Amino acid sequence: MSGRLVAGLGLRAGTSEGDIRTCLDQTLATAGLAGELVPRFATLAARSAEPGLLALAKERNAELVAIPDEALKGFEAACATRSTRIASLYGVGSVAEAAALAAAGPGSVLVQSRITTARVTCALARSAT
Repeated sequence: MSGRLVAGLGLRAGTSEGDIRTCLDQTLATAGLAGELVPRFATLAARSAEPGLLALAKERNAELVAIPDEALKGFEAACATRSTRIASLYGVGSVAEAAALAAAGPGSVLVQSRITTARVTCALARSAT
């Protein structure tokens, strides 16, 4: 497959690096991409300074992209899943899916819909180029 792989991450405040890593690795495995490098992580701007996320991005040598809440709304139609709670808060059914698509850029495709654990959601998108 061509194009850059992007992990979209939704997480609760105070989520540990280990919890985020577990969800990311589970999502990669579910997509049949276990062990593939993920050079870009994307999340809500409000969560982009979370210590656990910053630590994992550093460990995996991934760029961390902060997506403003309002930018997520343009990806509602492309989301494969929908949480009514998240939709009421952010105007999009899945923060993880919308963030992955937003950070992957125009023409990107969702390659794995969100995987949910107790504190984290993760989805994967691939850029068009």
